[in-house]
Amino acid sequence: MMLHLGRVPAVIVSPADAACEIMKNQDLIFSNRPKIIIFDKMTYGSKDIVFAPYGEYWRQVRSICVLQLLSNKRVQSFHFIREEEMSIMVGKRDSCSSSSLLIDLSDILVSLSNGIVSRVALGWKYTGGEESRKLELMFKELGELSGTFNPGDYIPCLNWINRFNGLDARVEKLAKCFDELWEGVIEEHKNQKNRETKENESSNKAGGLDLVDILLKIQRENKPSFDIGTDIIKAVIFIQHLLEWAIAELLRHPRTMEKVCNEVRHVAGSKLEVTEDELEKMPYLKAVIKESLRLHPPIQLLLPRESTQDSNVMGYDIAVGTRVIINAWTIARDPILWENPGDFYPERFFNTGIDFKGLNFEFIMFGYGRRGCAGILFAIAVNELALQS
Repeated sequence: MMLHLGRVPAVIVSPADAACEIMKNQDLIFSNRPKIIIFDKMTYGSKDIVFAPYGEYWRQVRSICVLQLLSNKRVQSFHFIREEEMSIMVGKRDSCSSSSLLIDLSDILVSLSNGIVSRVALGWKYTGGEESRKLELMFKELGELSGTFNPGDYIPCLNWINRFNGLDARVEKLAKCFDELWEGVIEEHKNQKNRETKENESSNKAGGLDLVDILLKIQRENKPSFDIGTDIIKAVIFIQHLLEWAIAELLRHPRTMEKVCNEVRHVAGSKLEVTEDELEKMPYLKAVIKESLRLHPPIQLLLPRESTQDSNVMGYDIAVGTRVIINAWTIARDPILWENPGDFYPERFFNTGIDFKGLNFEFIMFGYGRRGCAGILFAIAVNELALQS
């Protein structure tokens, strides 16, 4: 479907075969990102892996991220952090249950994801108090701004509106807060003596490198620098929402909940907690996560792409500079592709081989190709461990 959003021509792609043509067969043509003002200001001029325009700089950043930061080996090396933070979350949950207090799952899951991401990325975490609350409010504000409509993105001459509706002030204030946070983190890591005095029981074990350590090491070796923290912020946002929807669906479907519980009890035996290695023995739990992703994709419209030359997709001419938006929500509920698409039925993934890693375009939650999400392994590792608890 062709739309004109102000002065911006845009194509909304809903069929899975058209998404395959764009993200696989013509991936190079559609690998650019349009400039989105809010994210441009938050990411130092779109210098992060998500919003950087396609080109040599983006290729260098992507290489660092995929090979150094979010590779399977690196994700697995942080397993003890995920398991420790999971134990803390279970303790909070059990404490609330034993005292008959209401459990705010959203708060617990935000605390879990923030704890894991901050320890993996920064080497420490906020452990409560005013600083912890401030950080959570910053992430919440980022999420709200991410969904804010900005007319200047589509009609540049209307950019002045943001000075009067307060949007510019909100973005600048939040960007300053994050910038101060990243500056403090970098200085702390550069000053080894100062860092050692701050290490405590919630820091990484055995002096393991966190992601900031790795980035500073790359910087010292005169390799391209990387905008610290931007992709991590994205991971925090969608991890939280996926967990909430998965738990909500289980509460709405007692039969499915019982099956998951039985599978966890069978694998765990007499142990109170399950390790990440044991998650591979839980196919039903993995199917529940897939079905939750299908019904409630973290991003219903995948981040927009932009064509870098004239092209033809399935008989339709698409001009250079056209914004292309993949409608992941519609594809995941297409009755041609899915039987009873509105039902929550994890069993549909048994013996199908369908996965969210990008090879099945009827299930394209994290994108595909050059612009596919680099943080899939990290996000799913957290979700699987949290859901079984």
